[in-house]
Amino acid sequence: MLHIHRSLAALAATALCISLAACAGGGGDVMSVNNQKITRAELDRKLEAGAAAKQTLNQMVQQALIDQYGKDAHVDVSVTDVDKKEAEIKSKYPPGQFEQILIQQGLTETDVQNILRQQIILERAVAPQVHVSDADIKTYFTQHHAQFDTPERIRARHILVADPKTADLIETKLKSGGNFADLAKQYSTDPSSKDKGGELGFFGRGTMVPAFQNAAFAMSAGQISAPVHSPFGYHVIQVEEIQPAKAATVASAHDQIVAALTQQQQAQQIPVFLQQLKGKANIVVYDNRYKDLFPPPLPPPPSAGPAAPAPPAAPAPAASK
Repeated sequence: MLHIHRSLAALAATALCISLAACAGGGGDVMSVNNQKITRAELDRKLEAGAAAKQTLNQMVQQALIDQYGKDAHVDVSVTDVDKKEAEIKSKYPPGQFEQILIQQGLTETDVQNILRQQIILERAVAPQVHVSDADIKTYFTQHHAQFDTPERIRARHILVADPKTADLIETKLKSGGNFADLAKQYSTDPSSKDKGGELGFFGRGTMVPAFQNAAFAMSAGQISAPVHSPFGYHVIQVEEIQPAKAATVASAHDQIVAALTQQQQAQQIPVFLQQLKGKANIVVYDNRYKDLFPPPLPPPPSAGPAAPAPPAAPAPAASK
């Protein structure tokens, strides 16, 4: 993976805006502490006086400007576009982690859809300023080619037990024609792979504990190991498939490099674009506490009056005779 996708950072920043907005409005009490009430008005005053309020207001103004730009520029973002972007982000995380992050940030699916729609509007707005040339791609590949090489990986399965005697028994049964999946379900103490017949999937070096890794990467495809001792117990391993290391080429890394360079340029252009939107916008601040957030534009310098006429040239001295 070339980069960490920046969309979740945007989600986290916007979560603050959503949570504070949810607190605003309405009267009454929020809670009580030993019968001492904390009112919603008190909470609102605390929130509005803090630095978080300015951050939230700035974020809300930015969101309004993006929506207005999208409408004025007729930027059509479909549900399919948003769903595709969300799927791309989710693919960068292990299953379930993206959803867990949203829960932690207090974001709903509707919030996510709105945020990603605005991100797409911004990407399209700066697209004319984003240019990735073949020379850029070749230079990036030369500087980062190791990131695109595919290291050796193996696909293996194992049966984990607590003692060497049981491990020896399993090895004997396997080498006598026993069914690996059945024996894994019967004997293995690894809850994550037991019901899958011991399957671990593909993995590279540095993923497993050293004893397991060293044994597995020394085996050939189809081979069954003698019991291997690790901090977890005794493993009987079978290597099912080996994928040799593969050096990347410019062609094989092309799409990944284009995506990385495009995002780099977008990261430079989007803040400039947003600043331009703010500079052109008519933002009126009614609450003096937030006047410094969006100061009114400076008046143009006074126009200069007509230029004073140049003094007449002094007469040339008469030539001496």
